[in-house]
Amino acid sequence: MPKECLECGEKIVGRIDKKFCSDGCRNAYNNNVNKDSKNLIRNTNNRLRKNYRILEALNPEQKTKTSRAKLIESGFDFNYFTSIYTTKVGTIYYFVYDQGYLPLEGDYFALVKREG
Repeated sequence: MPKECLECGEKIVGRIDKKFCSDGCRNAYNNNVNKDSKNLIRNTNNRLRKNYRILEALNPEQKTKTSRAKLIESGFDFNYFTSIYTTKVGTIYYFVYDQGYLPLEGDYFALVKREG
């Protein structure tokens, strides 16, 4: 009994373990299956990339201070960062790759760039 392509339903000719009639059908099927997770990943990466560009632009000297208002005005999203670093004394830095920020008093932030 001939097998049918998982994407288009056409009869499959060839090896017994084939699931698709062509590369195009295989690609279309896998793109549809992975669409939601790919959108989530793409959207998250876009937000991280935007946050990185904002921190990089506001921190050209690799160490500076800025306000929460300036970060928000630039479109910074505090929900997206790649890592947290806690110093021995308990100070918490948030990083987007090698660009980091430390919340200070009065809605200000120290911006830093991690070496290496």
